[in-house]
Amino acid sequence: MELGDYEQPVVMREENKRRRRRMKPHCTSSNLSSMELISIEFILPTSNKHTKVPEMLLLEIAGNCTVEQMKAQIWMRAMEMSQTTDFYHAFTPDQFVLQYQKKGQWYEIYDKHQLLQTLDCILYWKVLQKKVGKIYVVQKQKPSEEVQEFQRQLNDLIGYDVTDVSNVHDDELEFTRRRLVTPRMIEVACRDPKLYAMHPWTTSKPLPEYLFKKITNNNIFIIIHRGTTSQKIKVSIDDTPDMILQSFFTKMAKKKSLMDIPEDHSELDFVLRICGRDEYITGDTPIKDFHWIRQCLKNGEEIHLVLDNPPDPSEDEVQKEEWPLVDDCTGVTGYHEQLTIDGKDHERVFTISLWDCNRKFRVKIIGIDIPVLPRNTDLTVFVEANIQHGQQLLSQRRTSSKPFTEEVLWNVWLEFDIKIKDLPKGALLNLQIYCGKAQGLSTKTNLQSHESPNSDSKCKTQLLYYVNLLLIDHRFLLRSGEYVLHMWKIPGKGEEQGSINADKLTSATNPDKENSMAISIVLDRYCHPIALPKHRITSDSQGDRTRAEMPNQLRKQLEEIIATDPLNPLSPEDKELLWHFRYESIKHPKAYPKLLSSVKWGQQEIVAKTYQLLAKKEVWDQSTLDVGLTMQLLDCNFSDENVRAMAVQKLESLEDDDVLHYLLQLVQGVPILHPSAGGIMLSPTWFIPNRSSYAAVKFEPYHDSALARFLLKRGLRNKRIGHFLFWFLRSEIAQSMHYQQRFAVILEAYLRGCGKAMLQDFMKQVQVIELLHKVTMEIKSVSAEKYDVTSQVIAQLRQKLEKLQGSKLPESFRVPYDPGLRAGALVIEKCKVMASKKKPLWLEFKCADPTALSNETIGIIFKHGDDLRQDMLILQFQAAVERFVYSCAGYCVATFVLGIGDRHNDNIMITETGNLFHIDFGHILGNYKSFLGINKERVPFVLTPDFLFVMGTSGKKTSLHFHKFQDVCVKAYLALRHHTNLLIILFSMMLMTGMPQLTSKEDIEYIRDALTVGKSEEDAKKHFLDQIEVCRDKGWTVQFNWFLHLVLGIKQGVEKHSA
Repeated sequence: MELGDYEQPVVMREENKRRRRRMKPHCTSSNLSSMELISIEFILPTSNKHTKVPEMLLLEIAGNCTVEQMKAQIWMRAMEMSQTTDFYHAFTPDQFVLQYQKKGQWYEIYDKHQLLQTLDCILYWKVLQKKVGKIYVVQKQKPSEEVQEFQRQLNDLIGYDVTDVSNVHDDELEFTRRRLVTPRMIEVACRDPKLYAMHPWTTSKPLPEYLFKKITNNNIFIIIHRGTTSQKIKVSIDDTPDMILQSFFTKMAKKKSLMDIPEDHSELDFVLRICGRDEYITGDTPIKDFHWIRQCLKNGEEIHLVLDNPPDPSEDEVQKEEWPLVDDCTGVTGYHEQLTIDGKDHERVFTISLWDCNRKFRVKIIGIDIPVLPRNTDLTVFVEANIQHGQQLLSQRRTSSKPFTEEVLWNVWLEFDIKIKDLPKGALLNLQIYCGKAQGLSTKTNLQSHESPNSDSKCKTQLLYYVNLLLIDHRFLLRSGEYVLHMWKIPGKGEEQGSINADKLTSATNPDKENSMAISIVLDRYCHPIALPKHRITSDSQGDRTRAEMPNQLRKQLEEIIATDPLNPLSPEDKELLWHFRYESIKHPKAYPKLLSSVKWGQQEIVAKTYQLLAKKEVWDQSTLDVGLTMQLLDCNFSDENVRAMAVQKLESLEDDDVLHYLLQLVQGVPILHPSAGGIMLSPTWFIPNRSSYAAVKFEPYHDSALARFLLKRGLRNKRIGHFLFWFLRSEIAQSMHYQQRFAVILEAYLRGCGKAMLQDFMKQVQVIELLHKVTMEIKSVSAEKYDVTSQVIAQLRQKLEKLQGSKLPESFRVPYDPGLRAGALVIEKCKVMASKKKPLWLEFKCADPTALSNETIGIIFKHGDDLRQDMLILQFQAAVERFVYSCAGYCVATFVLGIGDRHNDNIMITETGNLFHIDFGHILGNYKSFLGINKERVPFVLTPDFLFVMGTSGKKTSLHFHKFQDVCVKAYLALRHHTNLLIILFSMMLMTGMPQLTSKEDIEYIRDALTVGKSEEDAKKHFLDQIEVCRDKGWTVQFNWFLHLVLGIKQGVEKHSA
């Protein structure tokens, strides 16, 4: 029978099932292939009663049939043909899974909504030219007690139960857990066990000239220790650790006994480790490229290494996977030609292409329900519904206003001016509850939007609650049916704002169902699942035509648009020009963020042309990595997974130390202060109560993303990256209810692949942190005043620490801010409470490594209650500075450019070797403190008469040291100007994180002004030298502020004692 003889299929809304849309018959080879029958042999869970051989079914399944429908067919046929039909009556298909073998591995066909023809096994069988594939029907097994115990341990480390699905409206959490098994297993299988165990910290960046000058004849001396003896040897900086070991053993061939080396041992049995540190100098990298070696050269320190036995790689073994793999085809739909209803028999339609749905999208607002009403009973309330993609508003509608009662019902359909077929993947249905005394809506959002039909209203309204729903789910299926969504509350005045701008993008719902506002909505139901098809790349004839038609005047205008900095807004005309001449724009990597922000993501035809364009991104692929440029494509403006994946692919070339450097922006962490030789170091772990924000990951529409996989892969490849990734993620999980599930699923994937040794280390660190956090809270409760640190308080601290030391504290643990250090026992007599509002603890630990050459303690400042992301962000842009003049110059430039205020004698410090450094960056980007209404900051940066005295000058006098100071300042300032765009981009990515000093683009404008954007280099040099002169003239004002700060502290302390 011909296809045209069948009754044509229809797309029906639930309430209009009697209406049918007739489709003209349309038949192509691609349509036929979508309906082809695929022969599969199913191995059943039951056996033949006589032969005991598993029963088999040979079925021909339609290619466009879903996995769920295929299972139903298997079950029905098994009930008819099996010798044990009772078995199939007793169970349901959902209690079984489908598995197949590929290259010796078991894979599960996991997504029940996926089309058969898109399954990886079908494609695999075709490559092997198998006419009949084989699938096993396997009964689901209850997890063993060992598996359950391991999951409990992981949940404790994560700080969240990833198996809890009580607050989800789909299976994305579980889906992502399964999808991440494969990349995890691939990375674990591919990594070098020996190198992973020793995680050498290296760089491929050239040795800086100033370090090279410290080296004589390309040689350096290293001291190798073994037991109580040592040997000093000269090596070339180009020698690898393996070469050094070989040379050392040749030299010691007849003197092995002197260093307690067994005669039958060779260099192959040993490895070089840094004395006192769990950090190895190993591999085939030249010794000059190890960070520790460069650090020793920089500080003029001797290089001490210990001849040690290599760590046992078996300690990094990974717990056996409890799940079969799922392939990367899981959750993928077919092409439009495979899904379209055009020309298909109604009986043969199982899934429908989204692009066949030509009606406008709509949502039915049933009503809202709130447990506690606001105090003002005269309020009215309405719902605003937006469809947005990134920060681009695609369509907006709102209900009428009604009196604000415990339950407000509308029961009204809102129809948007966007067709269903134009909904892009990643599009959010954003529902917001506004209240006011009138119906008008005047609240403005930061979205790129068309003018609201209600924008003429002048009545004030206030946003109270919000919630988002992804319209296309993680399996590419259009949402349908009824939803009750528990909404997030907008923080009120006086409440912590947190990272509200980033939080407003979350697709998670409020887990506090008892106390939260709930909104009930209905989306249209359809007779079949509606799937967003994969895009098939075709040629763009229009784009090819306009490419050759660009006049010189427009070309110049385009180049000017491309050259503007990231804060420069694009006009509609700019966007039109970028898009019209997109094939010219794509030749310039710097144009990509601007070009892609010009795309109208709410038009399917435009999106298709965008993908055609990105298929010709050779210039981007071949260009040198510009991290700032790439980061722009990972900010909140871009929700398209292909665009974001393109950016992540560019990041693949980052070295490990660069990944660590930019981890703050990829997954922004909460820091910890550490008094080190070079100044204050920050790390991401010890302040569980502080908010951190992982902007780039938060801006991903779905849990499983190219960025999540990139971070997972790099963490599993390198223990140092993995260590910090663990703490960055765990800190956020502890704080952000909005993104807990996303970070938890990534962290679980990492923990399942990091190995037993890392898991044990993390358990000890978490234990220490929880214990010290408890102590900190107890100390704060008995010492609330800012400067009240009495001897009794310190005595209480030491008493509590002694109790911990004697019972619960581990014997040793890896230090979170520096995974190369292992801390041992507390040096209790050196521990104290610092005189600061947050009552940070100054803690000192013994080094647990017996090869440490000195008795220096490991110092930690444990602080609770501040937003220390700002500290970490600031220190990330401050180069290592040498001695007083260099360090003073470096910090003068850094504090000026970054607008760091509140500088006083409690947060500017100096090391014993003369290095000046700053701590506590609570006021940045020109957000300065005032006293009695007077601005305390009357100089651009701190350069007091005392500092000038150290440089050998005073007043208007000069000196060689002061000239050097000026020279270093100007060089540093001009160097920063060359990276203006990168600074702006990195700070822009932090805009939505809720940092109190970084809330709007106006804050970032401070950097543009400070770096004198638009001025010549000569004018910029003069500008900064003028700032130095201002500081010289008004340095006394800084001294006066410091005096007030000191007196105020003494006064508060005296008043407290008097009381």
